[in-house]
Amino acid sequence: MDYGEIFSKAWKIIWKYKILWLFGIFASCSGGGGNGGGGGINSGLQFSGNEYGYSNNLNNVEPWAVALIIAAVILLAIVITVIVIAVSTVGRAGLIQGAKMADENEDAQLTFSSIFNSVKPFFWRVVGLNLLIMVGYFAILMILGMIYLFSAVLTLGLALICLLPLCCVLIPVFWVLTTFVEMANVAVVVEDLSIIDGLKRGWQVFRDNLGEMIVMGLVLVLGGMIVGILIALPMIPIAIPLIMGIVGSASNETGGPVVSGLIFSGLCCAAYLPVLIVVGGIIRAYIGSAWTLTYLRLTRRPVEKSADLLLDELNNAIEDMDPKAPSAESETTDEIDEPADSTEDKAPDDTLPEDF
Repeated sequence: MDYGEIFSKAWKIIWKYKILWLFGIFASCSGGGGNGGGGGINSGLQFSGNEYGYSNNLNNVEPWAVALIIAAVILLAIVITVIVIAVSTVGRAGLIQGAKMADENEDAQLTFSSIFNSVKPFFWRVVGLNLLIMVGYFAILMILGMIYLFSAVLTLGLALICLLPLCCVLIPVFWVLTTFVEMANVAVVVEDLSIIDGLKRGWQVFRDNLGEMIVMGLVLVLGGMIVGILIALPMIPIAIPLIMGIVGSASNETGGPVVSGLIFSGLCCAAYLPVLIVVGGIIRAYIGSAWTLTYLRLTRRPVEKSADLLLDELNNAIEDMDPKAPSAESETTDEIDEPADSTEDKAPDDTLPEDF
């Protein structure tokens, strides 16, 4: 497999069809996180406010109001989760379908509507596939967590040292799973397979081309992680004013530096967030296109070979079904025998009757 051709072709595709950047942004929705930091900041501000005289009326809230708030939060979380799954599925399937269409026809006119309409038949299958894989991830993490917890309790913490190498082994395991998931998603969209057949086909392609999968996984998975860390590095200096404000408020016993640091960091984060989203979408579009091209290159030659064999079998079947069809040998024989027949017919005309 020509790795250079795949990497260069993937870049040409996303540069020519920039609509794939939007699908890359959609596909990146499921990978975003980091909402936990905001809760910690809010709780710290609340504690500071209570310390300096702000009233806390949570004890006066009615139980039904608390239950209503909890139900509203749960419902909001469910709605957001459904939206994220739907948008990320459209993005993932759209990248696969768009890269496939661009690879098959260099003059293809890719628009949002054309890609979106071509994704509709695969939407629920891709959703089911990724939900099934998500449940598998969760089950594996729960089992490992329970083993980790029980072993720590039974051995008074001594087993934690022995489990450290297991954590190192989990890194290549999840890398293999990530590569397999990419192949399964591409198989469902490219070959129009069901969820189970897509899992089988993805595993078959991964298993039969292990060397190529290792190379592409190292470049795309690890490379994507490194690039993602690099583009997220500017978020560190953005948080410095907030940290300085917290330190200043601890020394001056006032909450003003925290508020000012929070406002400044929030403005910087809001200014850099569009750049982070767009660059992340471009990277995701490139990775998705490269995985699609990898699948197409690895499965193209077997498909062409089977097509040639099918064509030969079809020609043989046609010859067996039509034995009366004239062949080249019979046509040549007829052309040679035809003058001899005409000579024999004309021979009696040259002779005279016996009564003459």
